[in-house]
Amino acid sequence: MMTLKHKVSKSADQVFSYLTDMQKFVSVHPVIYKIELLQNNQYLFFETLRIAVIPCSFSYPGTVEHDYSLQKVTMRAVVMKITKIEIVFHIQTRDNFTFVDEQVSCQSPLPVRFVMEKIFRKQHTKLFYNIDNSE
Repeated sequence: MMTLKHKVSKSADQVFSYLTDMQKFVSVHPVIYKIELLQNNQYLFFETLRIAVIPCSFSYPGTVEHDYSLQKVTMRAVVMKITKIEIVFHIQTRDNFTFVDEQVSCQSPLPVRFVMEKIFRKQHTKLFYNIDNSE
């Protein structure tokens, strides 16, 4: 499991909204360019990653669950039908800033953990930068 920490100047409610409203989420995410609602909290995510200089586009199913009272958002997905990802965001306010502790776990029979961690570290740093600088 990998833990990332993010600090933003937006309120906890604004951050929670960006992580739970999929239209807002896609507007700030650096690699997810489209999200379709399948039913309830189930979605189809469309993503383009650059492998070296070659764009690689794919889609995968996932869920988004949230608990406003705990300021917690959980996202689960199965990427390429083989890699299970779970991301848990814990949001809290301290000293006029919002802090997000993000726990990422990845299960796959393939040795992709190192690559996945690198991707998440880079993309989610950009994600929270975009949230912080959004209108």
